[in-house]
Amino acid sequence: MKYYVNLKAPQGGDGSRENPFQKIGEAAAIAVPGDEVIVAPGVYRESVNPANGGSEEARIVYRSEVEKKAVISGAEQLKDWEACEGGIWRAHISNEKFGEYNPYTTLVYGDWFVASMVAHTGDVYLNGKSMYEVCQLEKVLHPVKSSTSWEPEFSTYVWYTVQDEENDETVLYANFQGKNPNEENVEISVRRNCFYPEKEGVGYITLSGFTVRQAATQWAPPTAYQEGMIGPHWSKGWIIEDCEIYESKCSGISLGKYLQPENDNKWSKWKYKDGTQTERECICQAQLEGWSKEQVGSHIIRRCDIHDCGQTGIVGHLGGVFSIIEDNRIHHINNKQNLCGAEIGGIKMHAAIDVIIRRNHIYNCTRGLWLDWQAQGTRVTQNLFFDNCLPKEQNLTKESEMGEDIFVEVSHGPTLIDHNILLSDCSLRLATQGVALVHNLIAGSFTAVGRGVMNGTVTKSAPRYTPYHIPHRTEIAGFMTILHGDMRFYNNIFVQKKIRPALKEIGDAMGDNEWTDGNLITGTIPYENYPTYEEYQEQFKGYCGMGSAPSDRYYNPLPVWAEGNVYFNGAKPMTREKAYVEEEHEITLSLREKDGSFFLETNLYDYMPRTKNRIITSDILGMAFEPEQRFENPDGTGIVMDKDYHGRSRGAVPFAGPFSDSAILEL
Repeated sequence: MKYYVNLKAPQGGDGSRENPFQKIGEAAAIAVPGDEVIVAPGVYRESVNPANGGSEEARIVYRSEVEKKAVISGAEQLKDWEACEGGIWRAHISNEKFGEYNPYTTLVYGDWFVASMVAHTGDVYLNGKSMYEVCQLEKVLHPVKSSTSWEPEFSTYVWYTVQDEENDETVLYANFQGKNPNEENVEISVRRNCFYPEKEGVGYITLSGFTVRQAATQWAPPTAYQEGMIGPHWSKGWIIEDCEIYESKCSGISLGKYLQPENDNKWSKWKYKDGTQTERECICQAQLEGWSKEQVGSHIIRRCDIHDCGQTGIVGHLGGVFSIIEDNRIHHINNKQNLCGAEIGGIKMHAAIDVIIRRNHIYNCTRGLWLDWQAQGTRVTQNLFFDNCLPKEQNLTKESEMGEDIFVEVSHGPTLIDHNILLSDCSLRLATQGVALVHNLIAGSFTAVGRGVMNGTVTKSAPRYTPYHIPHRTEIAGFMTILHGDMRFYNNIFVQKKIRPALKEIGDAMGDNEWTDGNLITGTIPYENYPTYEEYQEQFKGYCGMGSAPSDRYYNPLPVWAEGNVYFNGAKPMTREKAYVEEEHEITLSLREKDGSFFLETNLYDYMPRTKNRIITSDILGMAFEPEQRFENPDGTGIVMDKDYHGRSRGAVPFAGPFSDSAILEL
């Protein structure tokens, strides 16, 4: 059955084309498997709570009648501003209007959130753009440009909130820099979600073609109930497609964890167990409470434009397993720099088991893609990454993290990263093992090699033990610390970028940091002292496994493989690596955007060698050490990398890098 929704319709409609519902929620309350909800253009200021899910054979589809023109907003317009002294404005809102959730009394809070300032979940928007919260009225009167924002000029558009307890009101003060808010479009976020079922298990829903914006979402760490403006809330089989998603306080889309009441932000609340331990407990509890391939995950996010969110574009822990994230643009995430913590990125996923992330453009984020724990069977392929750090010199301080395109943290793999273009100053942060990099163009450095796997102790040894799983399942097979190594580098192109002075200063300051090494040199050189496979095997010759003298052999670094890589502009291979190093010519790389497409402009292919590389397959890559799982497809079949970034045939003797030739560099 088809239901129709039109904001301009009178109340009391029956959902027919002739007499449509006025709100999406009216259709969401009654839609059942096989139904389609068609929504006319308009701004729907509501939080849609689907009551029912569909089935694998009969989905429930919510579709914008005109793509991007049906808007689901978590905000309300606010016109009742009064002028105050000093050019600022004030508004009073009765707290009755907020109901059970007041974003202006609710603080951003949770594990791994760094509360460097008071931050409420609410926001004030001027003409669709969120302003900057400050924690003193004086700072509204005399705003100061942010030294870390990507838009320092706009950072002087500020607001402040206080409670008038006598009148039970929320009071907002704002500096609109000379603009009259009653003549502009000023909105405030009032709802914590836009399209999100309150109950778990509401699966097989399609959300297609909507604009979704401006929700007062809460911080979403892996040890808490993870919410977003949109999310399946611990169910299976959602499709989110062709949507524009922006201005969430924290996260745009959540594929995340359900509520575990006794273990929700336990590190922050109870404090006596480290966050790593409470996260392990979350995973084990979920295993007992139904986390399985049959019940959770297998979502698709495709062709969406996700931008200007405070924490993440997409976040997930446990609930995103077996999903596909493809053909999206994810950009300008955490650019205000008003939220800080260890859960920030264009995509931040824990337990991305058998998740495929392909053909996305991820750029202008403080961190691009962060795969944390259990990136087992994860494949990152055919993506474009650039400007994922702090790109403006004036924004770089000694306290800044450099950021990177991809961060893989304390995972045992197998994680396959192939046919990507990685153009940021730091391409990969590799505090991990069990990763294969194949046919990538890499213009940034590797950081945190051999580091970043300890808990934050001072005098104690506290390595982080993380789980690995039965191949292509959620069931836990074991826990182990990270030994480092178990890395494979095949047929990549490394191009050393010019190192920006401000970034060099930060890198030097980080040089002896447990969490990173501040390296800015491109190439495999950080793995210089890791063993070859033959050297690793030598430790075990003649060893029967019983009654031998104590040895470190089980805890030594794992081997590293490298073959077919090409190096330019001073990029450095490992000494023992058989690589092609071109030192005569300077390679240039730049991106040009035209009509919504990106083009790579480079002289690289004027000097590319015709090296005799092998077609890389699952058989060549072998298996990741700890889970004893091959680098293979989610269905267990082998991978043959005989197609390039564009899906064209490579031929019998492939070029290094993502392209089969230089003819098409449209990305």
